[in-house]
Amino acid sequence: MTRTILDVVKECDNFTTPERGEATAPDFWRQYYTFQINGCNAVLGYIRQAIIGKIQWSDAWIIDRQSRAVILNTPSTATRETRSEALIQTLRATQKHGTISMLSKWRNETFPVYDLQGNVLLEIERCASALFGIVTYGVQLLCYVNDDRDGLRLWIGKRSSRKQTYPGMLDCTAAGGLPTGTLPLDAIMCEAQEEASIPGEYTKRHIESMGPISYFHVRGPKAGGEIGLLQPEVEYTYQLELEAGMVPTPSDTEVESFTLYSVEETLESLKHGLFKPNSAVVIVKFFIELGLMCPENEPDYSEILSHLSRPLEFPVVIHSST
Repeated sequence: MTRTILDVVKECDNFTTPERGEATAPDFWRQYYTFQINGCNAVLGYIRQAIIGKIQWSDAWIIDRQSRAVILNTPSTATRETRSEALIQTLRATQKHGTISMLSKWRNETFPVYDLQGNVLLEIERCASALFGIVTYGVQLLCYVNDDRDGLRLWIGKRSSRKQTYPGMLDCTAAGGLPTGTLPLDAIMCEAQEEASIPGEYTKRHIESMGPISYFHVRGPKAGGEIGLLQPEVEYTYQLELEAGMVPTPSDTEVESFTLYSVEETLESLKHGLFKPNSAVVIVKFFIELGLMCPENEPDYSEILSHLSRPLEFPVVIHSST
């Protein structure tokens, strides 16, 4: 079924909560526990109740079933390193039990969890981030060409059919997570080189930031691993015009191929659900940046914008994207 662009962005920003006072609100919130850390006066994520019984919690944790909270109860003097170690031990113990499939894909790459002041409270193994529903950060790059003969065309990647997450779906030209301690521009330059063989010096000279977007996603079956986990995310988005003769080339097993798509072909693919959800919203952002999508030609323009800048109810740190 052909969808609207609003449908496309709502597929990515698809975590919806009931309004205050709605009859369904208590039942909805009974599905989640808050993730908290002793000494930090903020909710850091949401954990699905169905996951609670599958994790091998150590004595470092308090599971408060009355207030529906999972609290890392490290001492107030704990450091980022000691908190991270307590979490790793819990995850490794759970991995040994084999109760959570996502932990079998351990990457030895961590994401940061921030406090309200922007300090890193702890680092979490990337494959476990969705279990705790924390805010994660990533980078995405869309390359394009624009000539007199064929006009604007986008370099669209096709994900490997062997990938566990969104196999065979369409994607931006390059993308990746933003590990602890890595700046967005450095990360996207690395991804462009690794995934699309675009020289770092060219990227550095010509790349343009489109700014960050934010959304709150509920993982479906195509994401791999457990279904229904929460992923609030901030993505730093970039565009890069390639010179005539420059062709992105897969240099790892992540991408099967790159193909030039016209604007019309890209829109049709978006509406038919062929793109990975968080890549689809980056392309919508690109069309907005170029003025190809505006209030005059898109009746849902304002609502689309709201789904590209979703306020997240957890501590968020925005780095410079340039």
